Amino acid sequence: MPDRVLVTREIPDAGLRALEPFDVTVLHERPPERDELLDAVRGVSGILATATERIDGEIMDAAGDHLRVVANMAVGYDNVDVDAARDRRIVVTNTPGVLDETTADVTFMLLLAAARRLGEGERLLRAGRWEWWGPKQLMGQDVWGKRLGIIGFGRIGQSVARRGKGFGMEILYHNRSRKPDAEQELDARRLDLDELLETADFVSVHTPLTDETRYLIGGPELEKMKPEAVLVNTSRGPVVDEAALADALESGQIFAAGLDVYEAEPEVHPKLLDLENVVLAPHIGSASVETRERMAALAAENIAAVLSGEEPKTPVD
Repeated sequence: MPDRVLVTREIPDAGLRALEPFDVTVLHERPPERDELLDAVRGVSGILATATERIDGEIMDAAGDHLRVVANMAVGYDNVDVDAARDRRIVVTNTPGVLDETTADVTFMLLLAAARRLGEGERLLRAGRWEWWGPKQLMGQDVWGKRLGIIGFGRIGQSVARRGKGFGMEILYHNRSRKPDAEQELDARRLDLDELLETADFVSVHTPLTDETRYLIGGPELEKMKPEAVLVNTSRGPVVDEAALADALESGQIFAAGLDVYEAEPEVHPKLLDLENVVLAPHIGSASVETRERMAALAAENIAAVLSGEEPKTPVD
């Protein structure tokens, strides 16, 4: 009998093709309810999950002793209890590398849209309220030649920096460790967090969600930013305190923001929904056809490797 694999959401066909040797159950497009997930995992050897499912010790125990691998179709794996998996000798994998450029594209899209008030302008036009061109209408912030501060200088952060260099931006970064090769390539300068916030015209967040990074950007940090500054978050929602951000945007403490992730997805802080100076995207950072195919394939290939007695391509350490 082939090993059983649960795929918690509908995924691109590339992932399903890699799982053809196994007995595969695919749930549905929407996130499964907790009870549904607990029932569906029973007896499976592998789980292909997405960032919306919490895969903790309870889920692992419900699966039983057959469970050998949890493949998360995401770079971040804060939704998987890695310690619980380690205790149960379950391999956890993620999908780094395949979505760097696509996520960097969306980051820069949000940066440009927020700086140049694109969302506000489109809403004005679609509502039939754009009556004339005016010299002071919808004036935003220039991007070219400005200072781009990147918090978290891994692969995605560096990809964003390369786009910034194309706009003649000065690259600043904050990271736990120095990145000398990237510094040389991108003429980047490492700063502590406070100095970066005080100096940068644009701040882009690319850190994983951990106990240390939860609310990394809150009220005190926003107060350090320039009044003409723009904040962009495409990492994980809880890295930014949404209530504090909404207050900062409403008061004009910072100029604008662009968000692709939220604290309690799919919910968004209601005050943010009412503000004109924030661009809101529904977690589309990796949502290109090519990238989602690669993510699904990599997650599935990790499962296939473990269940075949081989090393996975991208295990979580």
